Amino acid sequence: MDALVDAARTLVSSGISPTVDDAAQAAGIARSTAYRYFPGQRELLAAAHPETGRTSLLPTPAPEDVAERLDAVVSEFIRIIVETESQQRTMLRLSLEGSGNGDNGLPLRQGRAIAWITEALSPLQGTLTDSEIHRLVLSIRGAIGIESLVWLTDIGGLSRAEAAASMRWSASALLAHARTHGPANYEHSSNGEPRREG
Repeated sequence: MDALVDAARTLVSSGISPTVDDAAQAAGIARSTAYRYFPGQRELLAAAHPETGRTSLLPTPAPEDVAERLDAVVSEFIRIIVETESQQRTMLRLSLEGSGNGDNGLPLRQGRAIAWITEALSPLQGTLTDSEIHRLVLSIRGAIGIESLVWLTDIGGLSRAEAAASMRWSASALLAHARTHGPANYEHSSNGEPRREG
């Protein structure tokens, strides 16, 4: 199975959206064996999504200051994204294309970013509620990652270093605002659509 995943990652990194057959051929594995592990392309691509097995992005020893903790995690997360940018872009494209049946969530998995950011913000417990921390985590995650990198570089025209600095600044600004004014609060308007307050 590892050989299939490695082959799929190599193909993805070159901009190809490999099928199970493609990965089997590249890995030198029989098609029948490959399909025992991955019944379809989307399952293969989900397994091949670039992600790290690390459970934490905090350095050792971890800073006590929440702002330092968050910046350390965001900086390392961005480094991982840039390091695997080709694969990340391909997975993002596949997720946006979807499968044709409305299920477009498999290739681009949520990964561990939410847990990493939550850990960074753990000193806020007792100051903010769990719900408030979660809303802040989501806001920060929305400001960093491959989606933001693509927009800042391809549309905004920033270099990768400039994009990384922008994402770090955004995460820091969101934290500072939440500590002063609280995180974004969402209510439902009269038509049932989410409405942002604050």
